Formats: sequence, C-alpha cells, structure tokens
Amino acid sequence: MPSPLPNDLLTRLAAFDTPTICNALEVARPECRGEGFTTMPLVCLRPQMPPMVGYARTATIRAEHPSDSPPEEVKQRRLDYYAYVDDGPKPSVIVIQDLDPSPGFGSFWGEVNSHVHRGLGALGVVTNGSIRDLDDNAEGFQMLAGQVGPSHAYVRIEGFGHPVEVGDMIVRSGDLIHADQH
Repeated sequence: MPSPLPNDLLTRLAAFDTPTICNALEVARPECRGEGFTTMPLVCLRPQMPPMVGYARTATIRAEHPSDSPPEEVKQRRLDYYAYVDDGPKPSVIVIQDLDPSPGFGSFWGEVNSHVHRGLGALGVVTNGSIRDLDDNAEGFQMLAGQVGPSHAYVRIEGFGHPVEVGDMIVRSGDLIHADQH
C-alpha cells in the first residue's frame, strides 16, 4: 500500500463534491473513466454533510440466517475486525459488502456500530446492506447504504481486509475513498 497522503491534501479533496472528483479523474486518467465509482443507488443518511475522504477498511457480512460457526468464533472475528479497523492510516471509511441474497435483511449499522467506528477513526460507511437507528447514530458519521431496515437479524462479520463490491464498485482495503450524497 502506498504511503498515506498528507492530511491537508485530504482536507482539500473534501472541499469538492464527488461528481467534481469524478470529473477530475476523467481528465487525469481517461483510461479509468468507467471504474472506481458506484452505479447503484444508495440511501444517504446525512446529505447535508460534506464529503468524507479516507482510507477504505473492507469487510463482508451476512444476516439472513444464524452462523454455522461457534459463538466464540463469531465474537472473536468481530473483535479481530475492530482491531483491523483501528489499524492503518486514518481517517478511514468503512466499505462493507452484504453477501446475503437479499442484502440489507439485517443491519450491522446503527447506534452502537456508528459510535464504535467513529471512535476507531472512521468517518462513515458505504454498504449495499442496511442502516438503522437513524436518529441515534454517531454525530458526524456518514452512512450510505442500500436501504434502511429495522432489525439486526443474525448479522455478523464474515471476513475483512479483502476486496469487496458495493454498488458495482470494487474496493480494496487501503483504497482512497471520496464519498458524499452522490
């Protein structure tokens, strides 16, 4: 992974909306004009917030059915995931792919995880899954999701640190993410 960019550069990038960043990339790297952005609609919890710019921390989840793994293993995987989120350059943006046939069946994202992730240096999340607890999420934590839903169901971390696909966009751990209401 390349060295982190200076924080003042990240701040300057956050001064532009995501379509403007896409316009600049089309000029600077025309061969990449058809990649590196979402093409599926996402719900934005706080459209009035400025763009978030940070380094991707990737993970996958499932929620439709209980895990076949022992509870201790599921718990340890979540603790290892939190350690992974805390590691590496900051700020981070969490990118989580919901692997269920019906993404968003159960939500990983709500009051508790928004506060935990904010405390670990994350600016927000981009997911094809669902979000909940809309009025109780951490202040200043942005959420872009496939839908809003009420329940956790059987949500759990399946894996982390590997490439994921959200909204037809492939993201690798450590990729620079620029995201806003667009």
